[in-house]
Amino acid sequence: MHWTKTSFPGVRYREHPERKHGIKPDRYFAIRYQADGKRREEGLGWGSEGWTAQKAAGVLADLKKAHVTGEGPKTLQAKRDLEKAREEVKAKALASQEAEAVTFGSIFEGVYLESARQNKKPNSVQTEKGLFKKWVGPVIGDVPLKDISPFHLERIKKNIAAAGLSARSAHYALCVVRQVFNYARDRDMTTCLSPTNKVKAPKTDNRRLRFLTHEEADRLLEYLAKRGLELHAISMVSLHCGLRAGEVFSLTWSDVDFDRETLTLRDTKNGRTRIAYMTTQVRDILAARVKGGPGDAVFPGRGGVRRSYVSNAFERAVKELGFNDGITDSRQKVVFHSLRHTFASWLVEQGTDLYSVKELMGHRTLSMTERYSHLSPDSLRRAVKGLEAGLTAKNEEAKVVAMGDAPTRRKTS
Repeated sequence: MHWTKTSFPGVRYREHPERKHGIKPDRYFAIRYQADGKRREEGLGWGSEGWTAQKAAGVLADLKKAHVTGEGPKTLQAKRDLEKAREEVKAKALASQEAEAVTFGSIFEGVYLESARQNKKPNSVQTEKGLFKKWVGPVIGDVPLKDISPFHLERIKKNIAAAGLSARSAHYALCVVRQVFNYARDRDMTTCLSPTNKVKAPKTDNRRLRFLTHEEADRLLEYLAKRGLELHAISMVSLHCGLRAGEVFSLTWSDVDFDRETLTLRDTKNGRTRIAYMTTQVRDILAARVKGGPGDAVFPGRGGVRRSYVSNAFERAVKELGFNDGITDSRQKVVFHSLRHTFASWLVEQGTDLYSVKELMGHRTLSMTERYSHLSPDSLRRAVKGLEAGLTAKNEEAKVVAMGDAPTRRKTS
């Protein structure tokens, strides 16, 4: 390889045997210099890439200056590493700016929704899509993440309230906003914090208060039995065992233990597996069904697929019986979930302690069960009476002891 010196000290080049740069052979430039007591030679690049002898001499001058002043990179490799680091920082900043310029709607309808379909239940995905389309999207769908402020979220809350919807709906809408921001931050798509942290969450109490009396439950079950045994059986399992609709639909024959009279509920709403206990009526109903294989559903849908919703016949039965006549508060209306609520309410009315109710319902915390505490004033009264009885017994015992000690003290004196 033949090298040719240039008029610039320390700069030389070699010519490509075939490739041309203009009318002359393409030249590859390199520099030679002393660094840290060692002789170095480093290549720069081709003339076709913009390198010239003069430009190479400028680079060499910068390196020599760095050796004299002690400032800046002292080798070409160090210079390249520094430039690379600067480019990476610049590229990262640019990527961050571009990401934060992406609109809320493009993230929600793109990567977020795709992830939700893989990790959330279909009903949850549909609910979030509905909230975005109706309330969130019209306000911030076209707004970049970095420009979304608490003001936008207050508008969402105001629009929902103006439509006469519950505070719970506004709460769910803000949850969607927060989840999208958290999703984007966790994947380095933005550095913005969710503005929901600066918005006062609407106070909500969407807990259902209505439960059936024993007479109402009998009328409902009798009505359902006349219309179809399948829905009647599903309703009985929910009412007598406290199961959610999804938990009833997820039951397989391997989850039914007739000997122990238990139902194993897997992958429940709170992520835990729990045991439900069958009443004699439920046991008889399940025993009378045509039993399938261990993995087959106890209550399969049409074509053997898993059920995903309660038959409309339940709603028609409630309407026919007039349970919701004149009721406007959704919390007071009878729906299928009212059967589970009734199960817990009856337990408390019979004096069952709240901790036992919590375990049977599969609640995560006792505070979720405390909504039923108002149904058991007698248990509180019994507790105070028990305390009173205990105090009375102690007082009587103290009197007996005192009377027994009195003659002894007189005799001693």
